[in-house]
Amino acid sequence: MLFLRLSAVGLLLVTALSAQSLQLAQTIPLPKADGRIDHLSLDAAGGRLFVAALGHNSVEVVDLKAGRVLRSLSGFSEPQGLYYVAESNRLYVANGGTGAIDVLDGSSFARLATIKCGDDADNVRYDAAAQQLYVGYGSGALGIVDTAKNTLLGSIPLGSHPESFQLEPDGSRIFVNVPGSHTIAVVDRTARKVVTNWSLGLVAANFPLALDAAHHRAFVACRVPARLLVFDTESGRELAKLDLHGDCDDVFFDAKRQQIYASCGDGFIDVFTQTDPDHYTRKETLKTPAKARTSLFDGEHLYLAAPRAGGEDARILIYHFPP
Repeated sequence: MLFLRLSAVGLLLVTALSAQSLQLAQTIPLPKADGRIDHLSLDAAGGRLFVAALGHNSVEVVDLKAGRVLRSLSGFSEPQGLYYVAESNRLYVANGGTGAIDVLDGSSFARLATIKCGDDADNVRYDAAAQQLYVGYGSGALGIVDTAKNTLLGSIPLGSHPESFQLEPDGSRIFVNVPGSHTIAVVDRTARKVVTNWSLGLVAANFPLALDAAHHRAFVACRVPARLLVFDTESGRELAKLDLHGDCDDVFFDAKRQQIYASCGDGFIDVFTQTDPDHYTRKETLKTPAKARTSLFDGEHLYLAAPRAGGEDARILIYHFPP
């Protein structure tokens, strides 16, 4: 009887653990997407995923329910950052080649406006309350776009080109990865200026960044060497440093499961568990296609972009948590 009870408890623990583990659920080919794939954006209500196919100068519109590409939109110049605004049914596309943001109607995909920001327009984030879109660009700035009027309001200067950045949801700060200076710049978006910089020490090439806003934590993935750093966003103090696979380009914090997902071009998704806000452990590592490093997490699914390689089409791999 004791053996049976222990076995039952063990089975429950294994089942609970597996329920929190990402599993590959679907693969959707991107037959026209050649070369590098950059960032993604989601139309949750419409069941569409937008993919910046930088190497093909296109935006691939994926129908998630049908499991196929709905449209391949052309005429872009190295599209990098994407953001779909559901309230206005608009898709914003940041072009690295022209330094402009194209504004598309979310139904017809007609170009409604083109907003010139600066060279190498890259990551974009949206402040829904202010109806403002932020775009990282050039040798060091965040551009501010008024999405109601589709005009450039101004910019916030930085030391060098910004990579991933996140807007504080319950405050006025923006946390910006600035690899050129080996720092995280902390921006006051009301004052439109950098208020402080946090040094990475001997770690460099900080590209992705995610927030745990409830616990005031920032997660910064670096490539040289490959590490995941945890910062206290109140003090700017580094709290933890974890081994990571190489060439990470996106990282996400899952508040529901207290987990971190890092997609790495070395061919892995690293999953970390938050024991408490100061302590983290690597829970598991999922093998993925090489150079599949850009991803998007919507709370229940992780969408991973794999470029064309070895005779196999580019594709979106969709991971979920089985019931």
